[in-house]
Amino acid sequence: MLDVAILGVAAFAAGLVDAVVGGGGLIQIPVLFSTFGSTAPATLLGTSKLAGIFGTAAAAVNYARRVSIAWTTAAPAAFAAFLFAFFGAYTVTKIPADFMRTLLPFVLIAVAVYTFKRKDLGSIHAPLHSGLKERLLAVGIGACIGFYDGFFGPGTGSFLVFLFVRLFGFDFLGASAVAKVVNVACNLSALMWFGYSGHLLWQLGLMMAVCQVAGSLIGTKLAMRHGSGFVRRVFLVVVTILIVKTSWDAWQRW
Repeated sequence: MLDVAILGVAAFAAGLVDAVVGGGGLIQIPVLFSTFGSTAPATLLGTSKLAGIFGTAAAAVNYARRVSIAWTTAAPAAFAAFLFAFFGAYTVTKIPADFMRTLLPFVLIAVAVYTFKRKDLGSIHAPLHSGLKERLLAVGIGACIGFYDGFFGPGTGSFLVFLFVRLFGFDFLGASAVAKVVNVACNLSALMWFGYSGHLLWQLGLMMAVCQVAGSLIGTKLAMRHGSGFVRRVFLVVVTILIVKTSWDAWQRW
């Protein structure tokens, strides 16, 4: 019973952080693995996705009610992410992801340094693209990040936020809103694979989903109340933690 309570708290915290800027898996997945160490990793990842899709969907709906989501960017990116996340999940069963584990900390450091140095990055919502160029760029980002999410995964939400800020000119709040839509597509694609292969703990996942939704509702309210500056600060904190964790994971394999 205590283990279930701990997972509920972890899912709540993951939903809150993920709703602001992504990275909720940093909290939820380690707790799942430490609590159910004898369970197959694929089953734990599938259970995490089951909880995560409810939390992310709740955040997306909450953002849509209060923020003008750029659907001309979000929709094509989400469609491409859905397709390529499934392809990434299939590919990881054929090709080891060790090279991604080694490369990821350096990519995250570059993202953190760039964001920290550009104090004005994401402070103003000034979209850079429209029409066909906007849709093609959105498809490209959705395909790349969707494949990455299915193939490896850590930091998917944070990468999406950064790319929508850097390449589309969105502010951090608008970028986070669009990222949630794309994240739902990634999670749905992965969840279909895990469900088909039987790697789900349904009761545990649904309990965690309730906690995730509660956390995500609070997270979106905090983001919208405090604006893009708050989301930027949380983004830098999450990326820093990601750098530490992914560096540690890579070091352990060396």
